[in-house]
Amino acid sequence: MEKSKIIAVVGGTGAQGKGLVNAILNDKDGGFKARVITRNANSDKAKELAKLGAEVVEADVDDKASLVNAFKGAYGAYCVTFFWEHFSPEKENLHAKNMAEAASEAGVKHVIWSTLEDTRKFIPLSDDRMPTLQGKYKVPHFDAKGESNIYFEKSGVPYTLLNTSFYWENFIYFGLGPQKGPDGKLAITFPMGDKKLPGISSEDIGKCAYSIFKSGAEFQGKTISIAGEHLTGAQMAEAFTKHLGTEVKYNDVPASVYRNFGFPGADDMANMFQFKADFETEYCGARDINATKKLNPELLNFDSWLEKNKKAISI
Repeated sequence: MEKSKIIAVVGGTGAQGKGLVNAILNDKDGGFKARVITRNANSDKAKELAKLGAEVVEADVDDKASLVNAFKGAYGAYCVTFFWEHFSPEKENLHAKNMAEAASEAGVKHVIWSTLEDTRKFIPLSDDRMPTLQGKYKVPHFDAKGESNIYFEKSGVPYTLLNTSFYWENFIYFGLGPQKGPDGKLAITFPMGDKKLPGISSEDIGKCAYSIFKSGAEFQGKTISIAGEHLTGAQMAEAFTKHLGTEVKYNDVPASVYRNFGFPGADDMANMFQFKADFETEYCGARDINATKKLNPELLNFDSWLEKNKKAISI
């Protein structure tokens, strides 16, 4: 019997990584094994995945040598960064570089880099429609990932660049869910006007990534962009109203107002939403739902995701 191929998953206990680990674990005869890469093998999440059959290995994206060790013997590596832990584009660059070089040094056969567009290719720093942040970025958490693509492209390792989308779990864990306003009514708030926001379940990101690994050379050297559905804020509010059993409105605010909401990263998030609204045609156009469904026939739309997750949304 052929030995199972190991896929090393950076951030295997996080949203995207866990989605991929679960996809591998749920495909008992798929010929792949999951190796969870985490900073803390003794965390409850890591222990739970180990119980389900995943291998758990400690490594840190700040420490390239630990990544080389964690990637050794793996067929594939899923690489993702954690911008919201540190808010530093420079750290994103370093972590991406470490992962790309570690994949090369460990002899990995296929690496997927979870990335996003470099928005400066659409709206240059000189364009004052959107403020420049940290001196050289428009949307730091997008731009840092996009400019780090080159590390994987030059690594010598067969790679796939995976452009993800806003994941709907942000409504549960990131403080973006329905909140009561001064009028006591529930609303979701972001600066998108009537433009559509591509979204996806983090579990589905994992399933898409697994499908890419299973496809071998088919997607190597390519950029794949995925989404579960494209919806306006009003359409999402309507879905929330249906599933939560109480009215949820869409509160559209100008990006200039959102930037001053005061939470860490509000300016970055406001620029992100503005970018998605201003370049709706290009951003949505890259994220074809039917192509995503070919990768993952079980792809959820927002309605089906809400049906599964409505109890986790606090109101």
